Formats: sequence, structure tokens, C-alpha cells
Amino acid sequence: MKPPPFEYHVPDSLDQALQLLRRYGAEAKPLAGGQSLIPAMNFRLARPAVLIDLNRLNDLAGILEAADGGLAIGAMTRQRAVERSSDVAARAPLLAETMPYIAHPPIRNRGTIGGSLAHADPASELPAVMTALNARFRVRNVDGERWVEARQFFLGLFATALAPDDLLTEVVIPPPAPRSGFAFQEFARRHGDYALAGVAVALELDPAGQCSGASVVLMGVGEGPVTLDAVNRMLVGQAPAEAAFEAAAAEV
Repeated sequence: MKPPPFEYHVPDSLDQALQLLRRYGAEAKPLAGGQSLIPAMNFRLARPAVLIDLNRLNDLAGILEAADGGLAIGAMTRQRAVERSSDVAARAPLLAETMPYIAHPPIRNRGTIGGSLAHADPASELPAVMTALNARFRVRNVDGERWVEARQFFLGLFATALAPDDLLTEVVIPPPAPRSGFAFQEFARRHGDYALAGVAVALELDPAGQCSGASVVLMGVGEGPVTLDAVNRMLVGQAPAEAAFEAAAAEV
């Protein structure tokens, strides 16, 4: 299969990329890792008239400590780099636990954090994880920048809060709270296949050992990440014991 014809631009700077997005608007698609966009184009499921290749924008890649002690991850950071990062393992253990579930190593070698989030596939792991972690997204266009909370970013099936001339440039994850714990699990026919369903969980305990905060987010069961607010409320105030978890599972 071959994609329809398209114009191809390779900007050397973020400003150039943003100007191109403003010029072409909805006719254009940013190209990051291309692990979702290029197959969709080859099958004629996506037909952008213009591709804007972001792979020269090295300043959009990297993993740094955020001002609050959390993590700042550039949108063009390869998924494999996140998977192998000791900083991610220490400061965002849920993200570190999740990365090996994403497709296969060749895909993670090329795929980017920002590309996966902007694609907003409801079967993708990263939108659910970022929602569970209360991540924030830095969004840029030629007029400036704004921050969007993960819970407000994913609007529906392959739909996000990004305007046609917007670019997701950075993800910031708050530091884990004391006495917090995390887990990720998904069910797929084979490891690396799209998951039929999955769940990302973040829990926080108070000094007495009771649950003081919970974030349970499902993937693959709706048009985007599904936050289980009723379950989260059920867990708060409970001891982290089997009975509480069984009741939460029954509510799910």
C-alpha cells in the first residue's frame, strides 16, 4: 500500500514548525515517530495533504527533573529512552512499569511520547497512565503556550484538545507522594498486541495507613481513558486490604 500524495516539510526549529502548522492548519499532520500515522496513511485511513517532520527538533527530546521534583519529558523523547531511564523509574514508577507493554522494542525505538499522546488511541497505554498520574501537557502555537491537564486533554476517539495549529511539546509528571503505590495491568491476546482492556492505578496512603487518594483509569473500554471516579471515592478512607479492592473491582 502507498499513501496519497502529500507535501513534505522538515523544519529546523520549533518556530518554523509552528509557522507551518499555522499556515496549513487542518491540512497538515506533524510527523514524530510515525508508528501510527504512516500505517494509517498507507491504508488510506489518514490523508494529510502536508506532513511536517519534527525529527530535527532535538530540543523537544529529553528527560529532566521538573521544578517540583517530578519529571519533564520532551514530546519527541523516544519511548525506548523513557523505558530505560533511571530517572523515570525513580520519579514515575507507574510510567516505567507500563513502557514494556507498549508494542515491541522496534516500535518503542522509534515511537515518541508526544506522538502517542497526540494520536489518542483509546487502546493506547500512555493516555491512561498520564491521566492516572495527573500529568500536565505543554501546548504551543505561534501565539504562545498553554498547559492542559491530562484529564482535559483527551476528548474522545482519536480526539484531543489540540487545535490544528497546536503542537504538544512537553509532558510534566508530578513527583510521587510519600506512601504512594502504582500498578499497571492489561489483557492482550499476545504481548505487544493492542490490549483488549487495561488499567492504571495510583494510590496514596495517609500516615495512619488509610487510602487518602486514588486514581483508577481504564483503557480500551471507551473512546479514551476512562477515569473511575466512583471507584476512586470508594477507596478513599479505606485500608489497602483485600476486601476494599474486591469491592472496588465489583464496582468496576
